[in-house]
Amino acid sequence: MPHLIFRPYRPSDARAVSQLFREVYGDHYVQPDVYLPNMINQHNAEGRWKSMLAVDDVRVLGHAALCHDTPADTTELALSVVHPAAQGQSIATRLGRELLSRSGSMGFKSVSIKQVTHHPYTQRMAANIGFHSTGLLPDYVPSPFAEPLPETIVMGCHVVEGHTRPLPDIPWPDSCRGFMQHLCSVFGTHPDTTSSLPLQLKQHHKRFDMVIQRLTKRLLEQIRQLPRHWLISTKLQLSRHFAQDFRNLAALGFTFTGLMPASNTHGWFALFHRGVQSRHLNLHCPHMQRLHDDLQQNANMQSSAEALNRARSAA
Repeated sequence: MPHLIFRPYRPSDARAVSQLFREVYGDHYVQPDVYLPNMINQHNAEGRWKSMLAVDDVRVLGHAALCHDTPADTTELALSVVHPAAQGQSIATRLGRELLSRSGSMGFKSVSIKQVTHHPYTQRMAANIGFHSTGLLPDYVPSPFAEPLPETIVMGCHVVEGHTRPLPDIPWPDSCRGFMQHLCSVFGTHPDTTSSLPLQLKQHHKRFDMVIQRLTKRLLEQIRQLPRHWLISTKLQLSRHFAQDFRNLAALGFTFTGLMPASNTHGWFALFHRGVQSRHLNLHCPHMQRLHDDLQQNANMQSSAEALNRARSAA
């Protein structure tokens, strides 16, 4: 068996890295930049990607990178791919571990990861190298595996040694108290503080993504008037108002799906989702499994209630 070497990316690797993504994912990978070797070089040269490779004497067999759009203290472990001929050698795990070991010297305080749910390998790898799963992003991106349903993502967070990423010390609703206490035991707590975030609403594929700092009565009423058929993912800044926000959003048909770190602050987003495609998933983390099951159950109940209302209206 050829000897594997793990090393940082070089500009001469661009074409081989692009070819690796094509061999594994065909034309279906969700990040189109990997299909242009010039863009792979550009991202690494400008510091937006910090790529690490696994190579043998002949070719590139594995790739992973730390990715971030703007200067920040948080980065994402992403673009992880392993050639089918080299699977079973823990290459993705070794690449991820190497990048995490270098993240502190690069100036990062925490690292996030988006774990696919089509198979369990990414989730197991993330847990093995020190990530803690924090939330779900349902129906997040078109499937990179050419499946008809979009891919649901499990968010994970790793805190770099010597740093912290605490949650606000606030009351938690009964329905998610056990999960939130678990995350507090992992990441710690601190007094509640907030930073200014602009309200955002953007469309991605068939989903609308919303970012909210404070859920005021006026904004809540405006959300109530949005089209009912919209699939909406909401990132709400986690604050002392969380328990009340939880109840208000639940009344509008939103289901809580966990937390994710905010990329441009040291805070956290609470995740809420309305509208989801029916599916069964077996997830590695029991907390994520419960969030998924609750989301599916609530979506089915809402669909049944809407069908009943339509039937009554037609009668």
